[in-house]
Amino acid sequence: METKSRPAVALWLTAAVFMLLGLALLAGGAWLLRLGGSPYYVLAGAVLIATGWLAWRGSGLALGLHALLLLASLLWAIYEVRFDWWQLVPRLAVWFALGAWLLLPWVSHRLEPDPEAALRWATGTLPLWVVMAASVAVGAVAYFTDYHTLAGAAPEDSMSAAPSADGAGAAPNDWTAYGRSGYGDRYAPATQITPENVSTLQVAWTFHTGDLKGPGDPTEIANEVTPLKANGMLYLCTPHNIVIALDPDTGKERWRYDPKINRDAKGYQHMICRGVAYHDSGAYAADGAAPVAAPPPTPKGAVVAEAIHFDSCPRRIFAPTADATIVALNADNGQPCTDFGEHGVIGLYQGMAMTQRGFLNPTSPPTVTRNVLIVSASVSDNESTNEPSGVIRGYDIASGKLLWNWDAANPTSTEPLPAGQHYQRNSPNSWSVSSVDEKLGLVYIPMGNQTPDMWGGDRYPQGERFNSAIVALEIATGRLRWVYQAVHHDLWDMDIGGQPSLVDLATPRGRWPALVASTKRGDIYVLDRRDGKPIVPAPEQPVPQGAASGDRTSPTQPFSELSFKPERPLREADMWGTNPYDQLMCRIKFKRLRYDGIFTPPSEQGSLVYPGNYGVFDWGGVAIDPARQLLVGNPNYMAFVSRLIPREQEEAKSAKGSTGTEHGLQPMQGTPFAVELLPLLSPLGIPCQAPPWGYVAAVDLRTMRKLWMHRNGTVVDNAPLPIPLPLGVPSLGGMITTGGGVAFMGASLDDYLRAYDVRDGKQLWQARLPAGGQATPMSYVSDQTGRQYVVIMAGGHGSLGTKMGDALIAYALPKP
Repeated sequence: METKSRPAVALWLTAAVFMLLGLALLAGGAWLLRLGGSPYYVLAGAVLIATGWLAWRGSGLALGLHALLLLASLLWAIYEVRFDWWQLVPRLAVWFALGAWLLLPWVSHRLEPDPEAALRWATGTLPLWVVMAASVAVGAVAYFTDYHTLAGAAPEDSMSAAPSADGAGAAPNDWTAYGRSGYGDRYAPATQITPENVSTLQVAWTFHTGDLKGPGDPTEIANEVTPLKANGMLYLCTPHNIVIALDPDTGKERWRYDPKINRDAKGYQHMICRGVAYHDSGAYAADGAAPVAAPPPTPKGAVVAEAIHFDSCPRRIFAPTADATIVALNADNGQPCTDFGEHGVIGLYQGMAMTQRGFLNPTSPPTVTRNVLIVSASVSDNESTNEPSGVIRGYDIASGKLLWNWDAANPTSTEPLPAGQHYQRNSPNSWSVSSVDEKLGLVYIPMGNQTPDMWGGDRYPQGERFNSAIVALEIATGRLRWVYQAVHHDLWDMDIGGQPSLVDLATPRGRWPALVASTKRGDIYVLDRRDGKPIVPAPEQPVPQGAASGDRTSPTQPFSELSFKPERPLREADMWGTNPYDQLMCRIKFKRLRYDGIFTPPSEQGSLVYPGNYGVFDWGGVAIDPARQLLVGNPNYMAFVSRLIPREQEEAKSAKGSTGTEHGLQPMQGTPFAVELLPLLSPLGIPCQAPPWGYVAAVDLRTMRKLWMHRNGTVVDNAPLPIPLPLGVPSLGGMITTGGGVAFMGASLDDYLRAYDVRDGKQLWQARLPAGGQATPMSYVSDQTGRQYVVIMAGGHGSLGTKMGDALIAYALPKP
C-alpha cells in the first residue's frame, strides 16, 4: 500500500503545482491582454491548468500537452528575442524544469496512455524528450550568440602614436585637477603600465580615511572622490569634506584638515565630495605655463583681479564643503590661507535669498585658473521652487574677492552683486565639474536644470536656454561667450552631468580645438570650443508632445550623429525577469505606463523614461586619449518611471521636507504636482528591462565612429546568490586612459577595479575592492621612484546600495 501511495502523491503534487502556476499565469495574462499586451500568458496559463488536470486524472496526455507548451514557448521566445541567451532563459527555464519533473519515473510511469489510438503518440514521453532536446540545442546556440558586443579595434597608426603632453600644461607625472588638468580629458601620459604587463598589478598601499557613514547622514552619502597628485603629495576629500594629504609612494598621511561641517542629515540631499582643486602660483609664473588670453574690455562696474600675492600660501588647495563654503588651505601643511576670504573661507550663501542649510551644496571641486577661482554648486533636486540661486561666481584666486557673477536667470549682469541685493532664486545651476582653456580665456560649464526637473511651467524665460546646456564664459569677466543646449525645456533630468573634455582633433587641415560633452541621454556633442558650433552635426528632430497641466514641451530636440542612445525604443518584448512571472509583472508595468519613446513627457499616468535619469553617461563623463584620438566611456541603460501626483492628493501632501535621496517621492513644492521617481524594477527588485545594462565603449575621434563596445561587470554583489553572471551591470563613475594604452574603471555595481586594452576593449585585469568603487580612478608617476600608480577610492554609494567603506587603494607593478 505504501509503495502505491508515493506515486499517487507525486501526481497529486504535480497536478497542484501545474494548476496553481497556471491560475497565476492566466490571471496575470488576462490583465496584460486587457492592456493590449501579448496573449501568450493567457494561453500558457490555460495549458498549464489543463496539464495539471490531466496529471490529476493520470492521463499521459499531460506529457504531450506540456511538450506542446514548451515547443510553443520556444518558438515564441525565438520570435521575440532571437537567440539571446539571457532573454531566452527566463522565458523557458521554468517550463523546462517542469518538463524534467514530468519525465521522472515516479511521475511519467503513473501517467497512463490514452485509449484513443490517434492520440497514443502524444501520451508517451518521446515528444517531450524531443522538445526538451530541441530546447537544449537552442540554448547552446544562444549561449554562443552575442547581439550586444561591437568587436572592433583602433587603427594601428592610432595605437603607435607617441604619448601626448597635456594641452593645459600639466606636468606629465602629475594629476593636478579633477580631470587631470583643466582640459578634463582624464588621460595620464605615463607608459609604464601596458597591456603586456597590467596583469601583474598588485596593491602598493591602502589608506583608510576613517570617515564612514554615520547615523545622521542622508541616504545619498557616497565616496566619489578622485584624488589629485601635485606638489609631491596626493590630495583628497571625504564625504564629510575632510581634506587629507598623503605621501604618493607610501599612502601615509601628511596632514588633515576637518572643516567640521554640520553633519545633521536634515536638509542635506547629498553628502558627497568629488574632489578638491589645486593652484600653484609658481607654475603660472613659469614660462612653460599656458598663457592666458588677453581679456576683453572690462565692463562698467566689473571688478578687476588684483595683483597676485601668495605670501602665505603659494600653493593652495581649494575645498568645497556641504554647508556651502569654499576653504583655501596651504597645500604644504593644510593650514587655512587666512589672506583668502574670511580667514580662509568664502561663504556661498552670500547674496542668496534662500539660506536654509543643505539646499546649496558644492559637491564638485571649483575650477582653478591663473587669476580667477570659478565656483558653482548644486541645489536640492525636486524639493521646491524656493531654492538658492544657481549663480556661477568668479573670485580673485589670491584674496577671495568676488570679481564677477553670472546668473542664468539674469545673464547680462555680471558685475558683482551690490550689498543688500539677492541673486535670482532657483535659477539654473551647475553641480558638476567645469573645464577651462586659458589660452582662449574661456571656462566651459555643464549646466543642470532650474529645479524641479519634472515640471517646468514657471521657469525663468531668460534662463530657459541655459538649462541642460554647455555655457562658455570669459574667465576674466564672466560674460557669456556662447551657449549650446543639449535638451530644450528639460523635463527628464537629462542635464549634463559629466565634465566636458577638451581635445584638439586631428584633421587633414590641422588641429581643431574641440569640446566633447557626454550627456545623460547618450548623445555626445562635439563642438568647436571657440564658438560652440557643432563639429558633429546634431539636427533637430520631432519628439513626443503632451505635457502635464500648466507645462509645455519643446516640439524638437537636437540629436547628435555621435550617440550611445538606445538603438531603438523599448518594447514589451524587452521586459525581463528571472522567470515568466516577474517578467509578466514587468510587462504589465510597461503597458500601464505612458511611453512614446525618448522624451515622453512626465504624466499622472506614469511615464517611462528611457534612458533613465541616472543617464547613459553621468558625472563620470568620458576619457580621451589625445595622442591616439580615442574616446572611452562607460554607457549605461536603465529605465526609470516618473509619475506626477496632483498636489491635492494625499500622497502628494505627504511629500514634505528633504528626502536625503533623489528618488522616491519628491515634493516639488510650489508646483501643481509632487513626483515619484523610481527605477523600473520587477517585484523581485531586478531591472525590468533585459540586460546588458552596462558597457565599456570607445570612439575613434578621427572618424567619429564607435570602435568597440563590450558588456561590463557581473551581478555577483547584487544578486541573491553571489554568482558572477556576466550580464553587464550599471556603473556610476568614470574611466581613465593612459599613455601605455590601458584604460581603468571601477564604477560598476560589482566591487572591482578593471583594466582594458584601449585598442579593442578587452578586459586585461581585475582586482576585488573592499567596497563599492563608484569613483573615477587616477594615475600618476612618483617623483621619487618613477613608479606609476593607479589609485581609486573604494568607499561605496548609499543610494546604489553598494558596500560602504573608506579605503583609498594604490596599485602598481611589482618592484624590480
